[in-house]
Amino acid sequence: MQQIILIHITGEDRPGLTAALSATMAQHNVEILDLNQTVIHRTLLLGMMVKIPPDKGSTDLLKDLLFQAHHMGLRLRMTPIEDSEYDAWVERQGKPRFILTLLARRLSAADIAGVSNLISTQGLNIDIITRLSGRPPRTDDGQLRRACIEFSVRGQPADEAVLRSSLMQLTRQHAIDLSWQRDSVYRRMRRLVVFDMDSTLIQHEVIDELAVEAGVGARVAAITEAAMRGECDFNQSLAQRVALLKGLDQSVLHRVAQRLRLTEGADRLVHALKEFGYKTAIISGGFDYFGQFLQKKLGINTVHANRLEIKDGQLTGRVIGPIVNAQRKAELLREIAAEENISLQQTVAVGDGANDLPMLAVAGLGIAFHAKAIVEESARHKISTLGLDGILYLIGVRDRDLLNPLP
Repeated sequence: MQQIILIHITGEDRPGLTAALSATMAQHNVEILDLNQTVIHRTLLLGMMVKIPPDKGSTDLLKDLLFQAHHMGLRLRMTPIEDSEYDAWVERQGKPRFILTLLARRLSAADIAGVSNLISTQGLNIDIITRLSGRPPRTDDGQLRRACIEFSVRGQPADEAVLRSSLMQLTRQHAIDLSWQRDSVYRRMRRLVVFDMDSTLIQHEVIDELAVEAGVGARVAAITEAAMRGECDFNQSLAQRVALLKGLDQSVLHRVAQRLRLTEGADRLVHALKEFGYKTAIISGGFDYFGQFLQKKLGINTVHANRLEIKDGQLTGRVIGPIVNAQRKAELLREIAAEENISLQQTVAVGDGANDLPMLAVAGLGIAFHAKAIVEESARHKISTLGLDGILYLIGVRDRDLLNPLP
């Protein structure tokens, strides 16, 4: 009768261990049913589920493997698997799978305990835990750090709405961000990332910068804040603010553009996306002059933003053409995806203000980035602890993937 055995091997890692052990099993004509190996700080953790042919006995295999393991300084344990256990394992392969991504500056045991307990209370099982971030230095080097752990989770949540609410609550109790995604083929094949500009791709609200130059900084900033919190109509608020810029010399646009500071991680993110073949776009309720400035600086593919009217070298206090408001942002995302023949499920949208919410809802992965409270509460994903390059973790990119430039 065929026998199914689970083999568990641990010990100090070095080249050739897996080759030697599998060669020993090959002498017994063993079939490999499942295999998983990882190394943590030079310690090997190797698991194999194998099937021994009817004409072979587990005794001889066990003896040969124990001898081989002892010779290599490894510890080996074998566990027989009952037929019913194996059949139940096979049946579980149809269960839904999800990816829970944990982001922080530093990870603590309390963070992991909180997340894993939440997963458990929903009746879910963690299959794999993977570190996506690089290896942290032993001592603090003063540099901004990134930490990310990815949980591969199997099962159907008892109540997904409660789960999402609990995840959000956990981020308020710990200095972490959590992203819950279904582990579908689309999650692994994102192709388009679109950015809001002001307070997302850059650290400024450009209209507020222009208002300072025009001597109306406080008045415009107050309207901007209200608009981003969703407290007033965006079209009306934009018209009010732009009207206050009437008479400003167009040379100010260049001066303001030169002092714009990118958000942490913006250049690293866009560079990586280009290397991996993603399309990128700016969809902004700000102004196209600055969007095009950033397009040249970062290599963004497409820019859609409002256009300031300029006559005789001065701003007229009006914008030209349809306003890029909340609804238009979502429409533009759909249009770009259609032009590029990209499914909306393969798109990522990033923004911080209330006027970004429709765009975030349309995207396959909508991310509220250091966002206003109304946006954090409504968006399905958020990043508030890391820079923009934290988005790379949400699409499954590891730090080590970026160590060596792509050809």
